[in-house]
Amino acid sequence: MFLQGCAGPASTHQPMKHFLISDFGAVGDSKTLNTAAIQRAIDAAGAAGGGVVEIPAGTFRSGSIFLKNGVELYLDEGAVLLGSDQIEDYPKRETRIEGHFEPWRMALVNAQQMDRVRIGGKGKLDGNGVPFWNAFWKRRQENPKCTNLEVERPRLMFIDRCHDVRVEGISFQDSGFWNLHLYRCRDVVIEGLRITIPSAVNGLGGPSTDGIDIDSSQNVTVRKCYISTNDDDIALKGSKGPFADKDADSPPVENILVEDCEIGDGNGLITCGSEATIVRNVTVRNCTMSGRATVLTLKLRPDTPQHYENITLDGIKLAGGGRLINVAPWTQFFDLKGQPPPSRTVNNITLRNISGEYGSFGTLRGNPGDVLRDITLENVNIKLGNDRFAPGPTENCVVKNVVVNGKPYVLPAAVPATPAVP
Repeated sequence: MFLQGCAGPASTHQPMKHFLISDFGAVGDSKTLNTAAIQRAIDAAGAAGGGVVEIPAGTFRSGSIFLKNGVELYLDEGAVLLGSDQIEDYPKRETRIEGHFEPWRMALVNAQQMDRVRIGGKGKLDGNGVPFWNAFWKRRQENPKCTNLEVERPRLMFIDRCHDVRVEGISFQDSGFWNLHLYRCRDVVIEGLRITIPSAVNGLGGPSTDGIDIDSSQNVTVRKCYISTNDDDIALKGSKGPFADKDADSPPVENILVEDCEIGDGNGLITCGSEATIVRNVTVRNCTMSGRATVLTLKLRPDTPQHYENITLDGIKLAGGGRLINVAPWTQFFDLKGQPPPSRTVNNITLRNISGEYGSFGTLRGNPGDVLRDITLENVNIKLGNDRFAPGPTENCVVKNVVVNGKPYVLPAAVPATPAVP
């Protein structure tokens, strides 16, 4: 059965039995901790051979819950699954985080090693993130070099090594850490989500609050979503460090489609790189940039062999104040582990059919030894507050039918080119 209330073809199967969490003792008063009651409903559905665990209207506070094979999760209109503000309510387990495995807190909603995942509805996941954000910023004030993982914070949803995944319709807000993390998943559709993080609470934004993290996954479609965060909007992730290309736990991110989405604030409609090795075959089409997010961010880590290729953004409407492109070295917390610096390659990057008003052109340069080639800007007519653009060494940077601030744009003649790579 396809989830009640979600977009998609009508099911030809018999309706699945619904397991209402209030029948298992859950209380939607925003105060009662309902973790055990919700898990009882999930376990009962699993024991019955499958079913839909339904969260009715109300605000149900909970720690981590874990879906089981054959069990769908549906949030009715007016339903809020509110994350506990106590970190102890999210068990610490060996899990994938920032490109490797270590003991870390689990998410509010978890699906692991399932062959079919269905999560949706018209309700909301609320991460109750402000206490976690405050704890992180307090630690950052004490130690400006503290890492993202130094202060434990829960994700809103973690889908781990699953196949045939659909997450539809629900809203995500105020996640303590990443919102939706997919790790080693295949054949995924993410549709109609609204993912929001305020730009500031008491002057501070939510740290590391990525919208969707597509980690070592293939065949993923993201469509008709609104994402506005205080970090990457859609991040394509893998491993990091000088041995990342030998990491069997981090296969390439490939065959990604993003379409008909609106992006508000954030670090990038598409971001590759805080931890990423191979990213290829990415298509973004018919999206709108309405805030301050960068359209395309490619982070080039000095300690990681990386290859980003065949990335196309087509039909992007600009109505905000961010950057068009940011391809640049990313030097936060890198570690060569005594190894010689690896090199990185970026090739076949195309931005075309782009129009509207935005903040600035951005940056296009690599680390010493990096290869940037076959970068194309085509059919671009934009008004920018800052139209300066001076790419670093780039081979075959093509500008075709590009108008900036009413004038035809010509790539600066002084831009040197890297030699061709055999």
